[in-house]
This record gives sequence, structure tokens and C-alpha cells, in this order.
Amino acid sequence: RPAEGGWPAPAARAILGLGFEAADKSRMTSLLEKAKAGELNPDESRTLENYRHVGRLLELMKSRARQSLAKEAA
Repeated sequence: RPAEGGWPAPAARAILGLGFEAADKSRMTSLLEKAKAGELNPDESRTLENYRHVGRLLELMKSRARQSLAKEAA
């Protein structure tokens, strides 16, 4: 429920600071290029799906963090 907010400001700011490391971003780019070329093996496909899953969760958490900060400022 990302639209609810309700997290303390320090927690919300900490969550907004989360992200993938450069090595992970590089790996994701490599996997995406292989996927576009149809060259992923099953392990790589699972790895890419895991990155996608974590990315979606992170974006939901960041959305809730932004809502929390907005509600606190109002």
C-alpha cells in the first residue's frame, strides 16, 4: 500500500537512499542485452527476474516513503 505513507521521516529518507550498486546495474544491463538477443540461459533468466522483482519492491517502498514525507510536510 504505497499510497498510505505513515513511515517516520528518518526511515522514509533511508529508504529513498536505497538502490542497486554499480556492479548490479552493470549485471542487469548485460542480462537485458542478452534477453533482447534471446541468449539467456535458465539461470540468467531467473537472475534477471529476481532483479526485476527487487526493483519493483524497491519502487513500491520508495513510493510509500515519498508519501510519508509528503504527509509529514503537509
